Amino acid sequence: MSSELEIIDSEPSELMETDSTLPNFVKHREHITSWALSYTSKNTQQAYLNDLKIFCAFLDEAGVDLLQVRRTHLDVFSRVHEKTTDSNASVARRLAAISAFYRFLLLDEVIEKSPADYIRRPPVDPDFTATQALTQREALRLLDAATEHSLRAQTLVDLLLSTGLRISEALNIRESDISEGRLLITRKGGKKSAVYLPEHTLRNLRKLTATTGLEVETQGKTGTSPLVFITRTGRPWQRSNVDGLLRKLALTASIRKTVSAHVLRHTHATLALEMGVALHHLQDSLGHKDPRTTRRYDHARSRLENSSARIVGTIFE
Repeated sequence: MSSELEIIDSEPSELMETDSTLPNFVKHREHITSWALSYTSKNTQQAYLNDLKIFCAFLDEAGVDLLQVRRTHLDVFSRVHEKTTDSNASVARRLAAISAFYRFLLLDEVIEKSPADYIRRPPVDPDFTATQALTQREALRLLDAATEHSLRAQTLVDLLLSTGLRISEALNIRESDISEGRLLITRKGGKKSAVYLPEHTLRNLRKLTATTGLEVETQGKTGTSPLVFITRTGRPWQRSNVDGLLRKLALTASIRKTVSAHVLRHTHATLALEMGVALHHLQDSLGHKDPRTTRRYDHARSRLENSSARIVGTIFE
């Protein structure tokens, strides 16, 4: 469970919601916990809790109780964050999380009306993503740096670049999920799915786990097989540790872009499109339900390649 959820999901106090000196995030922890747990994905829980925590800090500064919020407070919150946040998509996502929280309270009959109804949200280009993919050369340099660092780093970077997996999907892989030519993963929502596994990636996974594939028959019940990516002490590898490692590898590889697990997924998608993979095949590979999500990866590249300047400009060479 996320650290924020652990903090707010502690012993409740009857006086909690009547103590005006407490921060909103702590004061209304029971409502916040119930709302967060209504989502099955831990990543969704974490993201929504982070968004609500930011909103609660804004209310604390304004001296407004979370259950007494009016639409005007949300309008001010939106305008402030549009000025201080680079991405309209981030503001829109935060407002969506806040709206979902108040909708939950409304259905639970905690409030009589949601202040988030009809809230104005900043315009967001559905085909735009601010994530910067690595070039092919940068990706190869990053993999070289990972290979020099450790077998675990090499295996993970190779896996993310070669398959485009989400970091949550990669970190939940168990030894019994690995087989010749394919890898069994758990998609968002808990659905199991098989993805193609390149031979070199399979070799790295086998070397890292010291397995041959014959162990699957003796693993026993599903889920009892060891996780592939663990720390030196045997604990599950956390996403925060992965991103820290990737930033370190990027420095070693002289890459100036901010590198994260999501950037490697974006890089896989961009390279796939450049190499001629059809958009609908890429959608299937990445596990996107909405084709618009996949199209974002293609937006900047295709816009430049299809620009009229690319054609007309040749006249004046």
